[in-house]
Order: sequence, then C-alpha cells, then structure tokens
Amino acid sequence: MATVQLESILDLNTLEQYCSAIGAGTLLKSVVLFEQLMPEYVGSLVKANEVNDKDTLCAEAHKFKGAAGSVGLKRIQQFAQLLQHGEEASWETEHNAWLAEIVKHASTDLQQLKEFLEAKA
Repeated sequence: MATVQLESILDLNTLEQYCSAIGAGTLLKSVVLFEQLMPEYVGSLVKANEVNDKDTLCAEAHKFKGAAGSVGLKRIQQFAQLLQHGEEASWETEHNAWLAEIVKHASTDLQQLKEFLEAKA
C-alpha cells in the first residue's frame, strides 16, 4: 500500500517510535489485545447510538479514541475524536456518519496495522 494512503489510516510517526522503543513484536501483542476488545468497543458505540444515549456514546467514543490511538489507528481515532464531542454544533447532524466510518473501517484498518507491524517484526 502506498505510504500516503497508509498515513491516512495509521499514525506512522508514532508507530515508528513505538517500534524503535519496544519493538514491533511487542507492539503487535498490544494490537492483538486491542483486536480482541474491538468488537466490544464498537458494539458499545452502536448500542448507545441505537438507544439515543448521547452521554454514553460520547463517553464510549472517548475510551475508543484512546485505545485506537494507543496502537496507532489514526483514522478511526480521528472519527472517535469527533464522536466524543457531543457539545459541538455539528455533532447532531454528523455523529451517525462518524460512527458509520468507524464501523466501516475498524476491521480493515486493524488488518493494515497488523500487516505493517508484521513486516517490521
């Protein structure tokens, strides 16, 4: 995959620093743990949205943002960042689209991350 496209999906700068500091193999173990937890994270977002629980949706988006960022998943972290801010004027009209982007890209972005790290391990 072209680096420019990968940069929109992954936080390459942070990932390179992590790989230098702890090694790609160690980071990959964290990614595997994130992969196990991701269905629960995304499910919580979807469920909160389905029952129109804005406070829970924002709180869950905040947690997901931190988790995604901790493993270098830039694109879904950015959508979670938007989703966590329920006080923003655009939130009411845009939050469904942001959530849809997270649901759409979470698995494929995670796969790209794993492939990136496996190539470095």
